[in-house]
Amino acid sequence: MISLLASGSLMKVATNSSNIKSKRKSMQKRAFDAQAFLDSAGVARKVVEYPKSQKIYSQGDPTKNVMYIQKGSVKLSVVNEVGKEAVVAVLGRGDFFGEGGLAGQSVRMGTATAIASTTLLVIEKNEMIRVLHAEHAFSDRFVSYMLSRNIRIEEDLIDQLFNSSEKRLARTLLLLARYGSQDHLPTGVAKVSQETLAEMIGTTRSRVNFFMNKFRKLGFIQYNNGGLQVHNSLLSVVLHE
Repeated sequence: MISLLASGSLMKVATNSSNIKSKRKSMQKRAFDAQAFLDSAGVARKVVEYPKSQKIYSQGDPTKNVMYIQKGSVKLSVVNEVGKEAVVAVLGRGDFFGEGGLAGQSVRMGTATAIASTTLLVIEKNEMIRVLHAEHAFSDRFVSYMLSRNIRIEEDLIDQLFNSSEKRLARTLLLLARYGSQDHLPTGVAKVSQETLAEMIGTTRSRVNFFMNKFRKLGFIQYNNGGLQVHNSLLSVVLHE
C-alpha cells in the first residue's frame, strides 16, 4: 500500500511539473514581439504604400493615427501664414512619426510627404495607446525612440545656432545615412533634392550645390543608381574647427 501511494505521489508530482513546464512554454510563445508587431498588419493597423512625392497627411488634418516607416523616406515640413515652407526632418526606416495625437494634438502641425517609394505601418491612435499601456517591450522601445529624437532635435538647434552651413550640410547627410546607428547602410541612402537639403539647413540651393560638388570631389559622397552614398570620411568636415 505504501509503495502504491508513493508511486501515485510521484506520478502526481511529475504531472504537475509537466503542467508547469507546459504553461511556461505557452507563456513564452505568447510573449509580445515588438518588431513582429511593427512589421505586419493586424487589428487597427494596416500597411500602406506611398509612391515618391505623395502626401501622407497635410498640415491641419485630424490626428487619427501614428505611423512607423517600414521602408523608404518621409519629409516632415511646416508652412507659415505667408506660404513659406520649412523642412523639419527627413525620417527613414525604423522611425515613428505623427505621434502628436498621443499628447493631445487634435490636428497635424505639419505635412508629411514621401520622398521615395515608402511603406508605412499606420496604427490607429487608440490601438497605439492600448499597446503602449499593455506591452512593456513596445512602450520601452517607443519611449527610447522618442528620447533619442528629442536629443537629435536639441543637437539640430545647436547646429543651426553655432555651425557653418557647410558643417550643417555634412551633419545632415551623415544623419540621413544613419551614421553611428546599428543599421547604417552607406549604399542605401535615398537621394534628397538640393532644395530639400537647403530648407533643412537654412541656406540657399546654390550653397548646397557648391558644397555637394566639393564633397563629391573630395570623395566624401558619390551618386549611384539614383541614390546617394555617404562615406564616413565626411565626418571630418563636422569635426574640423
